[in-house]
Amino acid sequence: MSELSQLILDRIRDVNDYPKPGVVFKDITPLLADPQAFGAVVDELAGLFPDVDKIVGIEARGFILAAPAACRAQAGFVPVRKKGKLPAATLEASYDLEYGSATIEVHQDAFVPGDRVLIVDDVLATGGTAEATVELVRRTGAEVVGVAVLMELAFLKGRERLPDVDLRALVIV
Repeated sequence: MSELSQLILDRIRDVNDYPKPGVVFKDITPLLADPQAFGAVVDELAGLFPDVDKIVGIEARGFILAAPAACRAQAGFVPVRKKGKLPAATLEASYDLEYGSATIEVHQDAFVPGDRVLIVDDVLATGGTAEATVELVRRTGAEVVGVAVLMELAFLKGRERLPDVDLRALVIV
């Protein structure tokens, strides 16, 4: 296991039965509170895919990782939000997740055709959120160069929903 993987795993807390019984929530707040660990994660995410124009952060914890990674990569930051949270004209996509369903949106003018886009989130679980985000970005004519996540929950097989996407996880559990 790499030094970065161990650093991450040592700072992620499991919370049983949250947000509902049977779910083990991966709490990244201890990692975020450690400046060395947080900085190492941001540096790694920013360097995974060179020459991107925009980095997307998926609401809500993806924002925390994507925004500083975008700054480090000298790329724009684009939020993908839950339905009804963005003020201008949007595109939307609905998806299922491990404990329900949801709709996400992005501003229609967030990308221009040909933009090279990296999508960042904290955890890849069933892959529904990432799949819907890829769809939104591609509908604008932008190119998804990859999806990067802090942690992949391999047992939920989310990677299978993204067969044509370069998916990179800093930690796989």
